[in-house]
Amino acid sequence: MSKKLLIRDLTLRDGQQSLFATRLRQEQIDRVLPFYKSANFYAMEVWGGAVPDSVMRYLNENPWTRLQTIKKAVGDVSKLTALSRGRNLFGYTPYTDEIIDGFSRNAIQSGLGIMRIFDALNDINNVKSTIKYVKQHGGIADCAVCYTIDPEPEKKEEPVVEEPKKGFLGKLFGKKAQAPAAAAEPAYKPVFTDAYFLNKAKDLEKLGADMITIKDMSGLIPPMRVAKLISEFKKTLQIPVDFHTHCTPGYGLAAVLAAIMNGVDIVDTNIWNFAGGPAAPAIELIYIFCQKLGIELDVNMEAVAKINKELYNIRKELADIDAGKQFPKAFNPLTDKLPAEVDALFNKAIAECKAGNEDALLAACHQIEAYFNFPKPNKLVQTAQVPGGMYTNMVAQLKALKSEDILEDAMKLIPQVRMDAGLPPLVTPTSQIVGAQAVNCAMDVKNGKPMYTNVSNQFKSLVKGEYGETPIPVNPDFREKICGHRDERPFDTSTYKMQPNPTLDEFGGVKLAENEEEVLLLELFPMVAKGYLTGVKKAAWEAKKASEPQAAATTEAPKASAAKKIVGETIVTPLPGRLLNYLVAPGDKVKMGQPVAIVEAMKMENTITSTAEGYVNNLVASVGENLAGEAVIMDVVAEPVAKASQEKPKAATKVAVGPTTGVTVPMPGKILDIQVNPGDKVQPGQVILVLEAMKMENSITAEVGGTVNEIFVEVGETVAADTKVLDLVDA
Repeated sequence: MSKKLLIRDLTLRDGQQSLFATRLRQEQIDRVLPFYKSANFYAMEVWGGAVPDSVMRYLNENPWTRLQTIKKAVGDVSKLTALSRGRNLFGYTPYTDEIIDGFSRNAIQSGLGIMRIFDALNDINNVKSTIKYVKQHGGIADCAVCYTIDPEPEKKEEPVVEEPKKGFLGKLFGKKAQAPAAAAEPAYKPVFTDAYFLNKAKDLEKLGADMITIKDMSGLIPPMRVAKLISEFKKTLQIPVDFHTHCTPGYGLAAVLAAIMNGVDIVDTNIWNFAGGPAAPAIELIYIFCQKLGIELDVNMEAVAKINKELYNIRKELADIDAGKQFPKAFNPLTDKLPAEVDALFNKAIAECKAGNEDALLAACHQIEAYFNFPKPNKLVQTAQVPGGMYTNMVAQLKALKSEDILEDAMKLIPQVRMDAGLPPLVTPTSQIVGAQAVNCAMDVKNGKPMYTNVSNQFKSLVKGEYGETPIPVNPDFREKICGHRDERPFDTSTYKMQPNPTLDEFGGVKLAENEEEVLLLELFPMVAKGYLTGVKKAAWEAKKASEPQAAATTEAPKASAAKKIVGETIVTPLPGRLLNYLVAPGDKVKMGQPVAIVEAMKMENTITSTAEGYVNNLVASVGENLAGEAVIMDVVAEPVAKASQEKPKAATKVAVGPTTGVTVPMPGKILDIQVNPGDKVQPGQVILVLEAMKMENSITAEVGGTVNEIFVEVGETVAADTKVLDLVDA
């Protein structure tokens, strides 16, 4: 065989994130690692993306431990890969070089071999530091060019004029003609051309990239476009080229075949039972194509079959959160013979790809996928030309707002919102920012208000320039409308403030983050890591107390008993399960029916609501603890419980009597910050609080001026849409 193709397996990161919301537990991963050691993949993507957040948020596991455990099991057989967003790493905040350096060093020391680095805006300046530090600490810098498409120009009907009429019959039957083309508006000039992507790749190579990935996160790249791009990249670049895509709209399998036939060095795949649909194509199908093309695939397919057998069992365990709920037909390319008509489809796909017949190529690949029962192409995503994740997020946002009827209106606004914001590529996180803002604008119109009445803080940051340089400049007039200033203002990392790292006196006086790994978690995931690390310290403290000699335990017993004394009305979990997270803290005021904790039971996340009104006294159970049915998780008392001194107390005193105007939130979410107090005078349009909804921070403003009379919510409280958060007395 003349050519060798390398495979990056995505199963344990992108595969599980695409299909199962990143819920694979360590014990499930441990079951397949012995087989992975024999599989001989070039690389395994196991970390980054949503993994570090999700393993803390939902599984109560340590992200660093996951990476270290996989490295220990696999050794140097495959290079472990992670995904990061350049200067933003895993979130929305641009981080300092110090944090990027520390993160890169710890990741590589924990076993990472390749860091796939991308920027949502394809802004080269945003990836410079990560490339530098990854290479400095011995890692491979895999730099991604994010594929996206230009918005489709709005179709306008051409005005019709009458041709000059000649004679009597001409006056009766004169034909109509199109208006002169000269009167039309200037045509939109495409931005995301082949030259655009190639120039970005060349810039990354100059910065020190060790390989380049064409990263099509949405699966929207047609196979013939892939063929052309790969061919140009291979002619121009001196470093390996990888291709990454998804199958959602139906291009994935054909696109990977086109990449292979045009000389790509590496392709990204998933293993059979975690492949297709929103995920990447199956390696088993790629193996068949490579056999027919005479391309060597240096992967142990017997080991892959063993992994796949266990993945089948794991997928059944994850049934409740399975995005596809559709298993492919059982198949092993080493032992199962293809029917003649299916084998012919593989040959046809190769022939049509070679001939450049895109429609016929796609038809053959769709028939192959249909035979094996992979999900059908999502025509809605294909037609809308937006990523599947962006679309589903918009649907969820509108459902929360009880406004599903304006989905079509919101979808139609995406091109305008995107153009207004500087035409950002539709990749995470900018796709979510644009999608959420399109929903906000559609809601504004529905409520009879001007577009951009409600604007998320992330959208403001995008327009301001804090995320980096957009593909086209933002109109200064629009920036002034959204941000209050006309000039671009990039994020200044010198103003970055580290997250608070308090001493936990209640758990023996330890720091919340005790080492560099924990400090990095706190910086990258402030809210999630705080809850996770608090649970870790609490568990360690309780284990230490339990292991002390009996005499010491007896001495301490009264103190421990007092600390855990239940004096109020108890809140219990109705089902046996595992406590994933608390949503409140001691001293918080809770209302009847307010969510207070999340318990995983019957493989589902269950929100536990308060059955009492008052103040949280004690959190009785530990995060991660397995609970029996009717187990007490907290108690609620009538009188306030003293909070830590650094917490801002709720000022609930009424300052005046008279007519008041209520201020409500337009969507459900969590109160992140309250920026006013009773007695404060506010102006129309002034920000009064910040609400987190659908992972976006939304500034809630006062529509009228007045004096704050009473505040009805607290920081950290989860509220429903139209909840009254405060009232104002007329100024």
